[in-house]
Amino acid sequence: MLFRNMKTEVLSQNQILRICNRFAFQIIENNLKNEDILLVGIKEKGFEIAKLVMKEIQLISTKKVILKYIELDKKKPNGNIKSDLENKDNFNNVFLIDDVLNTGKTLIFSITYLLKFDFNSIKTLVLIDRNHKQYPVKIDFKGISLSTNINDNVNLVKNANELKAVLF
Repeated sequence: MLFRNMKTEVLSQNQILRICNRFAFQIIENNLKNEDILLVGIKEKGFEIAKLVMKEIQLISTKKVILKYIELDKKKPNGNIKSDLENKDNFNNVFLIDDVLNTGKTLIFSITYLLKFDFNSIKTLVLIDRNHKQYPVKIDFKGISLSTNINDNVNLVKNANELKAVLF
């Protein structure tokens, strides 16, 4: 029981920034034909990653980056979904971003929500893939794959404008 409260840092702030930089290049390469890039972050922590990716894109490209969010109850994701996306938003592609992929439930419900907007493509990005998928969701871009026990928790922690991923 004593070991349950121990925390292990999985990703430091610098590692997260490097991954977000790589995501930025991958997004640009996958969106060459379009002037605008639409990022949708799953609140709370996926949105934090999306903000970092947006900053990285703005450092290396002149493309206009639009950042939107999806908010849902991660324990009951088929309930009320909130977003600042609107039907009048006209984008060809969307990049859906989350922090940690556990079962895939949050991501699959977010993708289902995005389907009503008739995008040409939806690409998924996750910082950490824990490889415990229970839903048929495909990750297009991932920061790292992390083998963990199903009972472990991996959280993105923010302390004084610094992010890190922690396993407990």
